Amino acid sequence: AGVDIEAGDAVVAGLRGIGDGRPHPNVIGGLGHFGGFYRLGAQYPGATLVSSIDGVGTKLLVASIAGQLDGIGADLVNHCVNDIAACGAEPLFFLDYYGTGKLDPDDALTVIGGIARACAGLGVALVGGETAEMPGLYRDGDFDLVGAIVGLVDEAKIVDGSAVAIGDVLLGFPSDGLHTNGYSLVRAAL
Repeated sequence: AGVDIEAGDAVVAGLRGIGDGRPHPNVIGGLGHFGGFYRLGAQYPGATLVSSIDGVGTKLLVASIAGQLDGIGADLVNHCVNDIAACGAEPLFFLDYYGTGKLDPDDALTVIGGIARACAGLGVALVGGETAEMPGLYRDGDFDLVGAIVGLVDEAKIVDGSAVAIGDVLLGFPSDGLHTNGYSLVRAAL
């Protein structure tokens, strides 16, 4: 649905060559996990921060067309929480970015209010964010939404898939609908 997998893979491969090639001593693992791992060090034995940043993608278009912006902020928070929960982390705090061509206070407050309610419901602190009005970048009525989350896990309890084995039980949970991925495909199919 318009996503260039090869280009994405090329960017990830190129990222591995950026910098001096030496990983930071507190970083655990490399690219490709749902979250990035940062070991706090000897003063906090085992304590590891897990961070992730993501957006809701083209679901923004669907929500805007339908006039249903009240749930999109919660979708963003839940998506980010799911990313670090998949690594075994407990979410601590969240930050958001709301960028638009022309700021509509009602829309912005609806979306960011949804973020705040979702954070409160999950016991996650909303510690800050950025609201940016950039008419030269976004068209009037368009906006982008991004969230960053940080959580905590004991290094010995990081879930990275290495312990998965044949015969393990896979659990599936019902969803109230598509979360944040797959909307380009859905829109193309409709």
